[in-house]
Formats: sequence, structure tokens, C-alpha cells
Amino acid sequence: MMQFVSTRGGKDEISFEEAVFRGLAPDGGLYVPTTVPDLRALVDSLDGEITFTDLAGKLIGELLPELDDSGGLAGRAFPFAPELTSVPFRGREIRLLDLFHGPSCAFKDFGASFLAAVMERVLSDSGRSAVILTATSGDTGSAVAQAFWGKRGIDVVVLYPSGRVSPLQEKQLTTLGGNILAVEVKGSFDDCQRLAKQAFVEPQLSRITLTSANSINLGRLLPQSFYYFWAWTRMDRSRPLYFCVPSGNFGNLTGGVYAWQWGLPVSGFIAATNRNDVVPEYLKTKQYRPRPSVSTLSNAMDVGDPSNFERLVAIFGGDWDAMRGMIGERVITDQETVETISAVYNETGVILDPHTAVGFLASERFLSDRAPSGESPQVVSLATAHPGKFVEIVERATGRRPTLPPALERLMELPKKSIVLDNSLGSLVNLLLERYGST
Repeated sequence: MMQFVSTRGGKDEISFEEAVFRGLAPDGGLYVPTTVPDLRALVDSLDGEITFTDLAGKLIGELLPELDDSGGLAGRAFPFAPELTSVPFRGREIRLLDLFHGPSCAFKDFGASFLAAVMERVLSDSGRSAVILTATSGDTGSAVAQAFWGKRGIDVVVLYPSGRVSPLQEKQLTTLGGNILAVEVKGSFDDCQRLAKQAFVEPQLSRITLTSANSINLGRLLPQSFYYFWAWTRMDRSRPLYFCVPSGNFGNLTGGVYAWQWGLPVSGFIAATNRNDVVPEYLKTKQYRPRPSVSTLSNAMDVGDPSNFERLVAIFGGDWDAMRGMIGERVITDQETVETISAVYNETGVILDPHTAVGFLASERFLSDRAPSGESPQVVSLATAHPGKFVEIVERATGRRPTLPPALERLMELPKKSIVLDNSLGSLVNLLLERYGST
């Protein structure tokens, strides 16, 4: 059974269940495994016909054997699955790993749905209740809200930056009601993330069972490794394989790096960011300089101090050369993002959302840079959100208004319900104590 410790040198080893409900370690660090699971035998046994749910069940059983009925848990957590599509572009083939077929139409549905299934079962068995506090730059909040809506014994508080999420993303956060409370923070995502982190170690909130559903939570992060394994089963095993990951808080990339560390045969990763290039700068200069995020068209990636950078440092033991050897980087501007959406649509008919476009262009440049070497690498670029979530940007780039899935179309007619809050810890503490302090 895996045990977990803080990235900041903590000595106390805790179980997966404890890590899930703590979210953040008491010293402010993130929980990481104390040992490296060896999944090479499982990987060798996989064939190209295995379903995502069956594969997820096998991985849960190997990584978290304390969770009984791993197959049943996988079935409840993942009533949706990824898809792989091939996009020939400018004489090269890029494979898109479509991760937007869940309820909120974004990749974060995978982690959020698994975490919700685990938490509901544990709380139901114990008769306890919990409050989930999560910060979002766009997609996390909607995925968490959809995954936990109506779950027994769980209330959810979503902090999101005022004016910095798309209209549809805001509708996904603010129209559910019930056990979902949307809090519109006057500030940036970094302010929301700072408030959430401070709340987890605030003594006044000790009477509330407070946990997180951001990728700082292991229950959100670990299942994000599953679709890397699934994609690998569909690829040519005789050629080098790289994954390109549009990156903001770096949880999605960290999930892939864990898959590699545990035995998945991956040649490398490409961290694709927008102008919020703190990690690419580190990979180039060895200097990590967090700073306020700037607003871009790929708003879910507008993060100036990525939480999961701590986990990446821990995985590589602080060895910059080792990290740089496994993770490349590309930085894509807003103009390039729009141009990519337009060019891909005009050449292939495929419509990309702004985040996927960042990864797609980074993938194309990676393949172009490798062409003179004679290599024949495969690139799987993660398609992280449905283009219908970013109607205005896509329509500007393609001249076509993307079709919304019916579930998202219905949201646009629903009234917004949210609380506006300034970006101070005191305001958040008062809100949480007032609403949940007596439970």
C-alpha cells in the first residue's frame, strides 16, 4: 500500500485516504508517494483493445489496493472515456488525445469524477461530511462542480477570478446551486489559489473538515496518469513517443511524468504554455521566478506560480538536468493561438479550443525541429477542452460558431448564482465559518 509524505521534507507518512481528505500537508507542501510503484509488468500485459475503464480498474488495483472493488470504482468514476484522433497537418501527423467527453467537457473531469467517487464512498461508510474548497482558472471549477453536485455529505466552494473565465465556464460554475457554492473573487487565479492554500492551514477553520479538489489533491492528480497509459496502448510501440501537454498549474503534465516514472515507455514530454511561462523559463535558465499571472485567450493556463512544480521537483530529486532531459518546453502567444485554430480548421476541418491549440502548435514545432535529425517520433497532444466552451475565440479564428453539446447549451439559459468576495483571507474565513462552521 502506497504511503505519502509532504514535498517539504515532512517525515509523517500517511495513507491515500488521509492525503485525499487533507488535500494540502500541514507544512504547506504537497503529498507525494514515498516509493515508486513498478508497473512495467502491467504495461507489458496491455494490448491495444483494452477499454479505458478496464485499464483504469487495473491501475487502481495496482496503485491503491486498499480501495476495494477497483473495477466497480472505475466504472462509477468513468462513465466517459478518452478518444484518439489523427490530424495530418503541414505534412506531419499529430495525434490528439481528446479528453473533453465528460460532463464539463474538459480533461479535468477524469480527476474530479474519480475523486468524487472515492470521497463519497469513504464519507458514506464513515458517516462523516466534508467541505471541498477549490480554486479555478476556468475548467477545474466546472469539472469539480459537475462531479460533486448532489454527492452525499459533501459541500463544494469554488473560488474563481472575476472577469477571467469564459462566459460558458462561469455558467458551469454558477448555475448548479444545491451543495455547490460559487465565489467570485476580485482578483486573479493566483489570488484564488493563494486563498485556498492559506485556508487549509488556517487554525480558525480546524472545526471544518476542509479539503481540496485542485490538482494539489492526490485524488485528483493520480487518475490523470491513467489516460497516458491508455493512449500508449494505441500507439506504435517501435517508435519514440512524446506527449505534449498544454500546461497551467502543471497537474496534467505531472500525471504523465508519474506514468513514465512508474514504467510507461515515454521518450519525453513537451510543456506547452502561453505567456505565463514560469516553468519554461526554469527549464531554460534554472531559475524559478513565480510572478503574477497575465490574462490570455487560453485562460485556464493563466497561472504564475504553478502548484505542481513542487511535485515535479520532487519526482526528479531536484535535479534540473534530469528534468530538462525529460521535459521540453514551448511558449505560444495569443496571436499564434488564434492563427493555429484558423490554420488547422482551414486545412483539416478540425476545430481546436485555445488550450488545445497551444499544445498543437507546440507539437508541430517539436516535430519540425526533430525532422532534420532523421528521427521518426510520435507526438500525442492532449486536447483538453471542447471548443464550444470558447465560442467567441473560436468564431473569431474560424468564422464558424462551434456547436455546443446539448448539456452546455442548456446552461446558457440558467441564472447565475454566486457570491462576490474580496481577495483577503479574512473574508474567506468568515464566509466558511458562517456557512459550515456549525456542521
